Amino acid sequence: MGEFTQEINGVVITFFSTASAVGKTLISTNMASELARQGKKVCLVDFDLQFGDVSNYLQLMPQRTVYDLQQAMTLQGNAVRAEEFLTPYEYHNVVFYVLPAPQRLEEAYNIDADKAIAMIRKLQKVFDYVLVDTTSMFSQLNLALLDLSTIVSFLGIVDFIPTIKNMKIGAEMLKKLNYDKNKIRLILNRSNAKTRISIDDVEKLLGEPFYHILPNDFRAASRSIKEGVPLVLRAEGSELGDALRDLVARYTNRVYDDDVVDEDVPESWLARIFG
Repeated sequence: MGEFTQEINGVVITFFSTASAVGKTLISTNMASELARQGKKVCLVDFDLQFGDVSNYLQLMPQRTVYDLQQAMTLQGNAVRAEEFLTPYEYHNVVFYVLPAPQRLEEAYNIDADKAIAMIRKLQKVFDYVLVDTTSMFSQLNLALLDLSTIVSFLGIVDFIPTIKNMKIGAEMLKKLNYDKNKIRLILNRSNAKTRISIDDVEKLLGEPFYHILPNDFRAASRSIKEGVPLVLRAEGSELGDALRDLVARYTNRVYDDDVVDEDVPESWLARIFG
């Protein structure tokens, strides 16, 4: 870990949702991979404390986790070097680092939100990008992460009415937190999955367009997870991999989508349900 010498103030990108199984881990692992491929120093933190899957997706066998880092911080305070608790992911010449979720359920219950935020602040000093995978709830830890984050990737899918309801509740809560409008990025995953629900209707319901839309590619995603190789690093291309690279390009180039929803469009059946 001798390369972690120069102190910097890295960008924090948090992946958040109010629904489960929306692809947070797939997207965060691919974004970490693509940023690392571009030569950035990247750390991916798995704060889905009870059911985190980052290590599984990348086929890592970590020796230390978030819990071990917290224990060390309790004993040693600010003297702890957070980078010593990371597990490297390597594929060809691409390398980034992972701070894994606890391995035991009882450890997950005992993670302190203040110490977790202190971990992110420590990692910011040595990484260009700190990416954070989260659980799907407005917990004390997640609210603190939202405050700390440079960018919040708020993920959703358009499959069932309850999922859309949760997305609407989450989007409204994020607006109430009064963040800068460019901080929250609405990302739609699995956009062309078979459903009778229109993306346009969902955007009208949310009151703004999706910042980025990712296609549904179950076969490519499943193969990527099975082999432990993120889509953006695979030699053969895929529509989803290309869309994930495009998402990283938009983030790193600070491209913003200023499209405005037409408020004069007639109310849809979806809007009537949630009206």
